[in-house]
Amino acid sequence: MLKKYEILSEQVNPTKTLLARAVISRYLKRTSLTHYSELSRLIGCKAFVKHENHNPTGSFKIRGALNFFHHMSREEVDAGILVATRGNHGLAMAWAGQWFNVPCTVVVPENNNPEINRIIESYGAEVIVHGEDFYDAQSYCEELVDSAGYYYVQQGNEPEILNGLATMSLEILEDLPDAEVIICPIGGGAGCASLVKTARAFNPSIEIIGVEPQNAPSFYNSWKKGDIVILDDANTVADGLAARSVFQLPYVILKDSITDVVLLTEEEILEGIRLALFTTHNMAEAAGAVSLIAACKIKERLAGKKVVMIMSGGNLDMETLKVALGG
Repeated sequence: MLKKYEILSEQVNPTKTLLARAVISRYLKRTSLTHYSELSRLIGCKAFVKHENHNPTGSFKIRGALNFFHHMSREEVDAGILVATRGNHGLAMAWAGQWFNVPCTVVVPENNNPEINRIIESYGAEVIVHGEDFYDAQSYCEELVDSAGYYYVQQGNEPEILNGLATMSLEILEDLPDAEVIICPIGGGAGCASLVKTARAFNPSIEIIGVEPQNAPSFYNSWKKGDIVILDDANTVADGLAARSVFQLPYVILKDSITDVVLLTEEEILEGIRLALFTTHNMAEAAGAVSLIAACKIKERLAGKKVVMIMSGGNLDMETLKVALGG
């Protein structure tokens, strides 16, 4: 089954990413890569943060959404598109759908952040609440496709979404050509896989280190086993990383190319939110802050290196912020 995705992975490449940048630059400004002295002191490296949380929808996902819609024909999306999400993917697809006049239906799990749901609706999308978690929402999307004829966007398995996401890697390498390590969160895996594809094409020696919650190690377990693992549950404060399974396309890209994966406890993830606020003055969502705290956890191996941490999103809900600050 994975052979199909190994072939598909060839469509994720630097040439298509360069083309994607031409598309995305019509809608987005490049995000900043900022050096932070206090973060550098704490980790013992030259620490840089890529601020994807400064994008219009608050995360890196908007890059992939814009490139996806640009490459779809009117016939393919005529009935509308359908996505499953805990937040950032749905926000991105709904926001980009407005620009391309494509109706968007977003399926979220029952315990989803109501603030995120309202914003998705404000972008003109329909929100359907179904299932206990993201995996259940995905399964329901497959049922809806059969009955309603939507184009179901599996965010991690669309090559043009990955090519769009990879534009953040181009920006990093342009701003810091001698970067030695990039640390990136892993949920469904698309963001990290896109980094590997692009960064390694220009700098084969660069290290790409993924980060997952100990409570949701879907890629880590798959990587160690050598085959995709579906977790029984993925309960973590980092909603954006609460994936019971990695997508197939990112898995085939990452399985033989990622340098390492750091697993974080729930308290470490909350500490990451506090660390982001203290050292960068940014309110990162839990998934967006994990790169910073992961760097602290492995600081011995990062000593003296030029390290880029992806702050993938800033859609932090008030309850999680209160819990984090309470610590």
